[in-house]
Amino acid sequence: MNSQALSRYCWLLFYSFATAAKENRETPSFQSGIVYQYRYSLDGHLHYLSRLPLQGSKLQVEALVDVQLLWRNANDAGEQLLQVQIHDLQVSHDLEQRQNETVKSDRAVKTSLNATELQQPVFLHWSNGKVKGIYEDKAGSPLTLELKRGLVSLFQFQTHIGTVTEEDISGSCQVTYVVSENSVLKTKDLHSCIRPKFGFSSINEIFGVLWQPTSKTHYSMEGSLIKSALSEESHILSLTLKSSIGVNITSRQHLELVSQMPGSKELPQKSLQEVLAAALGKPQPINIASEPSKRICTECQKLKTYLKTLSEQVKMDLSEASTTWHFCTVVQMLRDAKKRDILTLLKKAPEDTVPFYVEAAVAAQSTASLAALSEFLNVRNKKQAPLLEKFLYAAAFSPRPSKELLRMVLDKLSGKKLETAIWETGNIVIGSVIGKLCRMQLCGLQEVRLQMETVLQKLKSTRKDSEKVIYLLSLKNALLPESIPTFLHYAEEGSASVSATAVTALQQYSTQHISSTVKMAMKRIFHQVRQRYQKISRVAAAEILLDNDPSPMDFINVLLTTRELEPEMAQFLLSKIQGILHSREHPTRQVIKDVLKDPQINNYYFLSPKVGSSISCSGPLAVTNDTLSTFSLDLLFSDFGILRKSITSFNIRSHRGHQLQAAQVAIEAKGLGSVLGGDAADEQEDFMAGMSAVLLDVQLRPVAFFEGYTDLMSKVLTSSGEPTNVVKGNVLLMDHQQAIPLQSGLQAVITLQGGLGLDVSADINVNLWEQEFITGIETRGAMTIDFQAELDAPFYQATLQSQTEVELATNFYTTARLSISPVHMCLRLTEDQVSYRENFLVSESSANQNSTVRKGRGTTIPGREFALYPANSEMCKILLAET
Repeated sequence: MNSQALSRYCWLLFYSFATAAKENRETPSFQSGIVYQYRYSLDGHLHYLSRLPLQGSKLQVEALVDVQLLWRNANDAGEQLLQVQIHDLQVSHDLEQRQNETVKSDRAVKTSLNATELQQPVFLHWSNGKVKGIYEDKAGSPLTLELKRGLVSLFQFQTHIGTVTEEDISGSCQVTYVVSENSVLKTKDLHSCIRPKFGFSSINEIFGVLWQPTSKTHYSMEGSLIKSALSEESHILSLTLKSSIGVNITSRQHLELVSQMPGSKELPQKSLQEVLAAALGKPQPINIASEPSKRICTECQKLKTYLKTLSEQVKMDLSEASTTWHFCTVVQMLRDAKKRDILTLLKKAPEDTVPFYVEAAVAAQSTASLAALSEFLNVRNKKQAPLLEKFLYAAAFSPRPSKELLRMVLDKLSGKKLETAIWETGNIVIGSVIGKLCRMQLCGLQEVRLQMETVLQKLKSTRKDSEKVIYLLSLKNALLPESIPTFLHYAEEGSASVSATAVTALQQYSTQHISSTVKMAMKRIFHQVRQRYQKISRVAAAEILLDNDPSPMDFINVLLTTRELEPEMAQFLLSKIQGILHSREHPTRQVIKDVLKDPQINNYYFLSPKVGSSISCSGPLAVTNDTLSTFSLDLLFSDFGILRKSITSFNIRSHRGHQLQAAQVAIEAKGLGSVLGGDAADEQEDFMAGMSAVLLDVQLRPVAFFEGYTDLMSKVLTSSGEPTNVVKGNVLLMDHQQAIPLQSGLQAVITLQGGLGLDVSADINVNLWEQEFITGIETRGAMTIDFQAELDAPFYQATLQSQTEVELATNFYTTARLSISPVHMCLRLTEDQVSYRENFLVSESSANQNSTVRKGRGTTIPGREFALYPANSEMCKILLAET
């Protein structure tokens, strides 16, 4: 049989099967005068994904369910009113555990519940298998209603094939039916469900939760009668950052007909309203979709109690996990606190801890916490300037800012004469908040649109380059596609510093936004078609061309141009190309490999190393099953051999494509060559050194170490030896809450909260007498992750909790000896000892028992130094031997 004949045969077979099934199917219905008794069982299972000494908790419920027809529409026998009643409910549960493990109470619990609420019948308006309405005599407690919604949702089905939108306990969902003789398979797409809004999630998906649900129900029919229904559902939830931290929630319902008994006749009323009034008096309609609620924490500390111990609080060390845990606890307290109590906390806290509570109040982001902050922070009080900057950065790092937070930021900045540092920080932060609101699909808010227009107007109207740079950095933080034409204009037409800022901002856009228009502008900058550009702008323009789907000719033009460039710039671009070739995951790699198949291009003349120290290199820091952490290092020297700019980046990419620039520190030094006898080009630049940092995808305010020779000498003579603080504080990295209404009526709530305590400092030391240039960037921090899953029923509660903490420190040092030609430079990237710990808890409670199991494990990872590139290792041996 050929393929066409086989295809026709299969189609005819399927058509005959489907037609026969359709002819034999009957509309689902129940008969008058009969009580249909079903045996109902419900299983709920909550367990960890990772392999642990303890597994999870298991719930089993058995009951009888009576279904009786009360009324049917005389004109449509498929439209019926059913009375559904649960009775003889039996519940058992136990903590799952491995052998040789003990718990506080290791026996399974079995209880018999005959609660009035559970026995109260529910009345189902049912039409041809579709649930049209649910009614009760009086509404019960939320969890009891959930259980009844789950039972009633089993009656929501159809007996013909197709994909439809249905509403049941899961919400309004797309459901697909496959029908065969006496059998119906219902598959629900839980990702498509629309239901009442509950919870929240972080904007950056790398700090979020991955949800993988499945739901299938199999019905067995006998004519128009439901013989049995089996519903199975699974929800796998895990952290994007670490998939071993997560839970699997499974739920299974089984409804099986066991007997038919004589029952009362149908009620004589003609309409549904009349029969409901006769049966219930004042019927209470119930939504079939779940109405989730969060379990109230009875053991959580309240802010009023916390205030009593305020004077006893110890000094907080941001590099310790205990401080970060404390920060997350305070955030939770503030979310439930009143404005007056939060204001009391801010006013009465010891002076050195007030910044901590300001950050916590922003992270809490409740109406009360923002109102208290607004009243507490006084812009006109110069002593509060550090607190105002702390507030602004806390707003920038918010994992899910609100329009209320944006309004508060604007209020603190508008119409007031601010210190330069506060003005710069505020404008940069506005861009970050706006960008996050747009990623939350809130770009259409009036406040957002108006503020974006305001930033653009101020950028166009100002004549100061320093202000233009700040406004461009604000647009860079927002990273909106509509800002690209603005960046292109200032990249080509702006001064040296403005152009460099605009081109650097364009580097942050993904390839889909780097259009042919952008590429043409970058070519004009790199090849200096219209005017001369600073090396930093030209190098950045070339990198945009190389990193974003270049055509073969784009690459060839960049490569050929290196023969005409200054040695340091040419060396940098060649090392960039070599780095792409050695990176298996770089999207441009294949294009470059194809071009280099041509021996006229791939030869020593074009690809030979140039005389210079500039380099671009990258490599992996850590590889896990879920993420790849990398570092990259770009060093661009002047032709005199002085470091012009260094960029150190740390990036995280999940295997699902989510990316995060964890940190980037750029140190720039200009004009040093003129002091040390450099070239004429260097003499034209202002004498300065400064730093620009990006943390967690947020651009920070640039910091100047010194500006001008006088400023340098002043700081050298008066230096205390203390490094400059870049950022210091606490950030709420992860903030996620999700309700999962299970088909069975059990309710699960997932909560994720992750905190980061960070202390980043930098130092630069120029020794004119010894002609030595030293920079150092030190990062100390602690991260905590609290992942919790709660499973609730009217008679049972279970909790799985995973708490993870890590303490780490990294250092990046640069040492350059300028008295030697060529300049000797040593780069060192080190990581101190890393402390890692996990704690796990499983608990469950019912009317008869409370049981809890706790386990923990930890490890210490020795410190290490990363090898950057061979030439650097050799240079470090020389310089370190001299010292």
